[in-house]
Amino acid sequence: ASEDIAQLTEALAKTHVGELSYKGQGLKLDNAESVKQMVQDIEQFQGLQSLKLEGNTFGVEAAQSIAKALEAKSELQQCHWSDTFTGRLRSEIPPALKSLGGALMTSGARLTELDLSDNAFGPDGVKAIETLLKSSACYTLRELRLNNCGMGIGGGTVLASALTECHKQSSAAGSPLRLKVFIAGRNRLENDGATALAKAFKLLGSLEEVHMPQNGINHAGVTALAAAMQHNPNLQVLNLNDNTFTKRGSIAMAEAIRHLQCLQVINFGDCLVRSEGAIAIAWALKEGLPHLRELNLSFGEITETAALIVAKAVQDKADLEKLDFNGNCLGEDGCEALREAMEGMNLGDMLGSLSDDEGEPDDDEDYEDEDEEEDNEDTEEENGVNGTDYVNEENEEPHHSSELIAFLNSPSSEKLISFGAKRVQLIEQEVDVSDACKVSDVFLKISSVYEDEPEVKRAVFESTDALLRKAFSNSHSRSYSFISSLIVNLGLLKSEDKKMKVSVLPGHLLALEHAAGQEFFPLDQAGVLEAFVSRHGKVLESCSSARDALKTTLAKRTTA
Repeated sequence: ASEDIAQLTEALAKTHVGELSYKGQGLKLDNAESVKQMVQDIEQFQGLQSLKLEGNTFGVEAAQSIAKALEAKSELQQCHWSDTFTGRLRSEIPPALKSLGGALMTSGARLTELDLSDNAFGPDGVKAIETLLKSSACYTLRELRLNNCGMGIGGGTVLASALTECHKQSSAAGSPLRLKVFIAGRNRLENDGATALAKAFKLLGSLEEVHMPQNGINHAGVTALAAAMQHNPNLQVLNLNDNTFTKRGSIAMAEAIRHLQCLQVINFGDCLVRSEGAIAIAWALKEGLPHLRELNLSFGEITETAALIVAKAVQDKADLEKLDFNGNCLGEDGCEALREAMEGMNLGDMLGSLSDDEGEPDDDEDYEDEDEEEDNEDTEEENGVNGTDYVNEENEEPHHSSELIAFLNSPSSEKLISFGAKRVQLIEQEVDVSDACKVSDVFLKISSVYEDEPEVKRAVFESTDALLRKAFSNSHSRSYSFISSLIVNLGLLKSEDKKMKVSVLPGHLLALEHAAGQEFFPLDQAGVLEAFVSRHGKVLESCSSARDALKTTLAKRTTA
């Protein structure tokens, strides 16, 4: 025990070796005279490695005096300079930053940490540290903290360019920049700033923590960041709280995190992930993230069934400490069902509070998006789809495509039967399964001609089985996207897309029931479908017999 205490004492002592701290003293330092003692302390400090100035406020002249003292401090590695310009004019901050940055470059210092958070310097402040960030002083940078600096799109773009240049120059020098921690929350980076930084992140490939909450980023910027994250395989913490994912951003991010095997903490709270996005994330959880500790999907307009699917997806995460679903749209019964599900998996203690639940959503209530106009444009294009949009553009048998197009434009059992034995080959070769929404549409068109007549029944089942076999053999992400699209089409899940749900026919459910009983139909997709049919089966009341047959088959598959 005494040896342990000695080791701990030694470790604590080492923590402060080389550190000079004025943290939190609330000093207002305007000129050279006001920092005379501080300058003397810096000059006399041998082996200065860490300088903490946060919680004081420095004028231009004071900063210049400190900078002069730092010119001789080549061993300096950590600059903790957050909240150092409170009450200063915006015009004062850039020259102060330039002098301090110039001193670091002059000294030959090699920084590992730079924290300038909570300094409202805006885009001009980023320009003031641009030269520093590109210089050899930052080739060794591991942590960059710029939280709440008011950078805006312009500052984010300049920052991205500086990091890119630093990586280029450091790589040429034989030691590429390997930034591990990037923090830039509350900066109004928006899509353009986030997209610019995403390009830099993709180049770096070394990130372990990314914190970018409250930046006004919607699905376009989120998608760019998602693509960049896939190039950072050691990522452990991803915090994008209070941005706007919506369906498209959520699906893109789900595809990205599926590849990040080191990811431990995910904070997508207050991001409008919604139910479709939550389902996509659930599939990502099933496929990867073995070391997940925390998942925050709070305040995302997620409904009960989707939350339960996510809960089931985390049951095998041995390191799980917290699952946050507070502030969603579960309803009182949904909250209880989620608690029971977590307790049933011995994970009850991991579930956060549900005290701010918004209650079950109104069935007539439409989603409102910041990018609603763009969504409407997409929907208009979707509504204008015809048969030619469902087939592969390049094919060796154009006349075969024209036959299939004619059927999809005006489905009938007579046309489907007329294909004869070639119908399976026709679907396998001609239908484009790269778009899950279109696969769902084709499935519904084929199954809509179902009749309780042996020849028609066989033709429908052969055709829909061929379609889904091909779709499910493709990428996993497309498989879950198909199920998600299908449950929206059937009216089992409200979507932010303005696409109208179909009038459900018995053939839709019977073709699905037949496919669900086949080996090619993935068990996890069957589980999701079973959850929605069981909980929202009332919308299928007009086809109650077919619905019950589907429920029975799905229950058998998921409990086998």
